[in-house]
Amino acid sequence: MADNKVYRASTTAPVNIAVVKYWGKRDPKLNLPTNSSISVTLSQADLRTLTTASCSASFDGDSLTLNGQASDISGARTQACFRELRARRAALEAADSSLPKLSTLPLKIVSENNFPTAAGLASSAAGFAALVRAIANLYELTDSPSELSLIARQGSGSACRSLFGGYVAWRMGDKADGTDSKADLISEASHWPNMRALILVVNAAKKDVPSTSGMQQTVATSGLFQQRISQVVPANMILMEEAIRKKDFPQFAEVTMRESNSFHACAADTYPPIFYMNDASRAAIRAVEAINAQAGKTIAAYTYDAGPNCVIYFLEEDEATVVGAFHRFLSGVSGWKASAAEAKSSVELPENIAGILKDGVGRVIQTGVGEGPEKTDEFLIAEDGQTVQR
Repeated sequence: MADNKVYRASTTAPVNIAVVKYWGKRDPKLNLPTNSSISVTLSQADLRTLTTASCSASFDGDSLTLNGQASDISGARTQACFRELRARRAALEAADSSLPKLSTLPLKIVSENNFPTAAGLASSAAGFAALVRAIANLYELTDSPSELSLIARQGSGSACRSLFGGYVAWRMGDKADGTDSKADLISEASHWPNMRALILVVNAAKKDVPSTSGMQQTVATSGLFQQRISQVVPANMILMEEAIRKKDFPQFAEVTMRESNSFHACAADTYPPIFYMNDASRAAIRAVEAINAQAGKTIAAYTYDAGPNCVIYFLEEDEATVVGAFHRFLSGVSGWKASAAEAKSSVELPENIAGILKDGVGRVIQTGVGEGPEKTDEFLIAEDGQTVQR
């Protein structure tokens, strides 16, 4: 009788939000970037993907379910991850004949996010990091996070950074086969633990222009893009790593905001132009500028990925001033933590800016720097191989 045992492993993985942006591929097939990047890993208490990976002879082929919906796994990116992970498990099995031949069994993956998917909140980064880490755990691989980042990168470029917590760099590398294009740790979360983030979710809808196609358009048509990858980003990588190591928030903030501006300038310079931000996005920039001006120093920094949602970085000691300024007129939206109601800010945002944000922001997320993927006993697939109904 065939062995129909169901093997399972679960992990959670975090979202990361770049402060030096990845935008542009020099090799779309291998997901090799045109420039290096740096991100902050956010706390999984607030933003995370939970993924259970399982395999069994009883399964009818590979499958992937995301947020309760069947997802296409035939794409080159997902298949690349499956292939790489299976090859590493097969190598273990070849070296030890007593190991069960998991590499030959169909995979069943069930995953869920606790935040909007495909809305510019790095869902693919957390998703592919969780997928790779969960299968690696299932296969009992001993590869380091940096080695696994080589695989996650092929699923989603920024996913390589979500294999680590804290402050993470993705080194672009220069080898044609991509074996040196991987993530590494700049500093643990514990190095600068008081970094906080307030996310203004101004539009939870799916993006009009997906990141992959947007990047290809920019690389092909933007006149600003070559200057960005040859001069702007290399200089900002040095400045940002220095700011993180020195815990220099004003420098961190300036580079973060300049980087966001540079990226979106290239998007706007693309032909035809790409606009990820909307009126509420631009109002949030003005709000951050007003907060810094009234504070008399830089205590907040905005950044935008390929979407309209504003991520505002600040330090815990400035939480009352920053959070309080937004809570005053956004108290009616969901997502605030209990402490927000007690945050009293001396900052008064101009009425026109407050009005645009009040109309445009539908949800907030309060979070901070956090850790990398974590193994968990919370399973989305039962011992009998059935998907857990939640």
